Amino acid sequence: MLDRLSTHCMLKPADVEPRDARLKVVGAFNPGAVKFGQRVALVVRVVEEVVEQREGWVSSPRIDPYDGSLHVDWLRPEEQYLSDRRMYTSKKTGMCRLRFISHLRVYFSSDGVSIDGAGAVIEPRGEFETYGIEDPRITEIGGRFYMTYVAVSDRGVCTCLMSTTDFQSFERHGVILPPDNKDVVLFPEKIAGQYLCLHRPMPSFRISTPQVWLAQSDNLIRWGGHKRLLGTENSVRDRVGGGTPPIRTERGWLTIYHSNDRLPPDEKGNMRLAYTAGALLLDHHDPSKIIGHTPRPIIVPREPYETHGFVDNVIFPTGIVRRGDVYLVYNGAADENVCVIAYPVKALEESPLAGNGAKTAS
Repeated sequence: MLDRLSTHCMLKPADVEPRDARLKVVGAFNPGAVKFGQRVALVVRVVEEVVEQREGWVSSPRIDPYDGSLHVDWLRPEEQYLSDRRMYTSKKTGMCRLRFISHLRVYFSSDGVSIDGAGAVIEPRGEFETYGIEDPRITEIGGRFYMTYVAVSDRGVCTCLMSTTDFQSFERHGVILPPDNKDVVLFPEKIAGQYLCLHRPMPSFRISTPQVWLAQSDNLIRWGGHKRLLGTENSVRDRVGGGTPPIRTERGWLTIYHSNDRLPPDEKGNMRLAYTAGALLLDHHDPSKIIGHTPRPIIVPREPYETHGFVDNVIFPTGIVRRGDVYLVYNGAADENVCVIAYPVKALEESPLAGNGAKTAS
């Protein structure tokens, strides 16, 4: 584990007003973060649940794909598996519906650790976003800020792209990776004439655990040349996925990825997980080559707002900004709060070099 210089909880659900009187905010977390002038711009996932309760029913909100209006579907609880706090699973069809709906909100920080301004509210829109939009990651490329995000609907879980120059207005570029795929982060420059991204296919057949893949594009929209980059055999974790967009360092491309550990069952015998994070260092000229990685987590849930929340024991890295000799790593904490952890630049950059040697994507 890497020693923290400091930790700050920047945003909690109580700090955010619901966008509709029928909803309540239960989470503000997983912030995309990027340097924006002298400030840090954050785009935060805001999760809302339906306030109303009806005896003998459970609620699932959705957005009308044509006019953007909010609708609430009422489901019979006896027809659903209810053990997952995040979703219902139909006993008849096996299909899932979310208990909540997500949208995105822009915030600004002058010092990198406290919120001192707000910007646009980004609502779900269209047929691929009816159950909400989630988990943005932001990369500046050529003076424009490109943001990948997850779109959820009955069409599946896919990755979309939008971009901005001012964090007030956003241009939507549509779906870039089809269902089921998420945790997409963009490299900040072309390599060998191509844009690159890391992404995580979500296997519905239980033949493999989630993995990190590498892909390339000539326009940021159409992606190919897919290569598997990182699986659990490289990280000794239960599963892995992309975290922060890669940043260029002297030794290579540094990215913080998320992973999880299985914890002992609770008193009722339920399985528990702890979401943690590790570091990867990739070759400058060929990022399919892993120069080093951390064989053990360097970030684990520690603070009360990381260990107890909507989902306990979650630290989920989604953005990284360098300020002088410090890296600020922005995280979702307990699927409920935004937190930022400061690390010395040297310590974080050198952490992957304690790994088990170079590997190449295949």
